[in-house]
Amino acid sequence: MRILLVEDDRQQLNPIQTVLSKAGHTVDGIQEGETAQWLISQKEYDLLILDWILPDISGINLCREYRQSGKTAPVLILTAKDTTSDKVAGLDAGADDYLVKPIDMIELLARVRALGRRSPQWLGDTLNLADLKLHLNTLTIERNQATVKLSSQESQLLEYFLRHPRHILTRDQIEQALWEWGSEPESNAITALIRRLRQRLQVVDAADWIETIYGMGYSFHPPEESNQN
Repeated sequence: MRILLVEDDRQQLNPIQTVLSKAGHTVDGIQEGETAQWLISQKEYDLLILDWILPDISGINLCREYRQSGKTAPVLILTAKDTTSDKVAGLDAGADDYLVKPIDMIELLARVRALGRRSPQWLGDTLNLADLKLHLNTLTIERNQATVKLSSQESQLLEYFLRHPRHILTRDQIEQALWEWGSEPESNAITALIRRLRQRLQVVDAADWIETIYGMGYSFHPPEESNQN
């Protein structure tokens, strides 16, 4: 999933972002509410994780604005506030869940998995195309009784392909989907990532499912589908 994480304390932001990234998510980690407002207007997220208290605009107000804009991705509020009235205020603002600090990372990942199932883009813990399976919880692919472990970024790329099968995806689209806000890939990073994913897919005899469309980008589909079109 692509996650927006807004937490003004860098000492809390960094470990949460690291844990979520290692779990296979693309995480835009932001400390300022105003920056988060802009990102929300520019990008589509599968999940928002918002700290309640921020220096400029509160996480509750961000959540309320997000809901008023008509967007429906799940929202998880992080806060030290733990009274019933605080929880009610967060839920009334449109939050789906509420996690009290200090954060237990195992519980956070469980909450993220549960909320991910509510996302409009959620397709389950396993994504399928023909007989190829990507297991999102274990970052593994399976086909023809063979199983291969992927890196986090390889899994993110394959997930992006599987959510947009047979589409031509440009390098810019892949960059926007996989690289976190504020970071830019090196000039050959996407080419290298495509090559590594093809190597993993070769083990399950699916390397040729990634088609290079010269001058345009890449398309992902079983070769027999290409022959039938």
